[in-house]
Amino acid sequence: MYHTNEFSKRAFLYTKHNIIQKKVVKKLIKNINSKPKKILDLGCGDGAVYKHIKWEIEEFTAVDYAQNMCSLHPTSPKIKLINKDFETIDFKHTNITISSSALQWAKNLDTLFQKIALNSDEIAFAIFCDGTFKTIYEVAKLKSFLPNSKDLINLLNNYFNFTYEITHYKLNFEDNISKFRYIKNSGVSGGERKLNFKETKNLIKNYPFNYLEFEVIFIWGKSL
Repeated sequence: MYHTNEFSKRAFLYTKHNIIQKKVVKKLIKNINSKPKKILDLGCGDGAVYKHIKWEIEEFTAVDYAQNMCSLHPTSPKIKLINKDFETIDFKHTNITISSSALQWAKNLDTLFQKIALNSDEIAFAIFCDGTFKTIYEVAKLKSFLPNSKDLINLLNNYFNFTYEITHYKLNFEDNISKFRYIKNSGVSGGERKLNFKETKNLIKNYPFNYLEFEVIFIWGKSL
């Protein structure tokens, strides 16, 4: 679920804590070779996708539901900012639809992929999968709300010809308190709180590693 209020409240903290997201967007954009002129960015955040584009563009449409995130996005005559849920916008034809670290919040990926396929020549997605915070969920005995990579691949096959890469990241911390503070402020958790204070305290105490785990699937392709 896309927790807008949490992202809005923590917008400025997010820019300081999104270490993995910065690595992800850099990799995602680096592997786009077609240099598309018209770009749609779903879940644009503070503008990381736009900032990594080095080629000349004609039109950049940036969509994000969090108003405070949109306020951090670069502006120019070429940029159109839309402060809405990206699943509810009116899709228009574009050369490429890009989304970095946002599609995992979609309520209905099947419908969203169908809309994108009908209106976009190309795609470039980076989606956090259920290997993210894997040990946390195991210790807490909770089920991850993030999508499964195999399920995503099966769904994408209905709408796109694509290549993909699954990448695992580890982010080291000095102590468990720092780990959970990072989760709270990074945006990766979506601001979703499922544990009470006592459960959270036990999780911090019993978490066995000095790092957090992240799993990201990268997708580059064309609409069928």
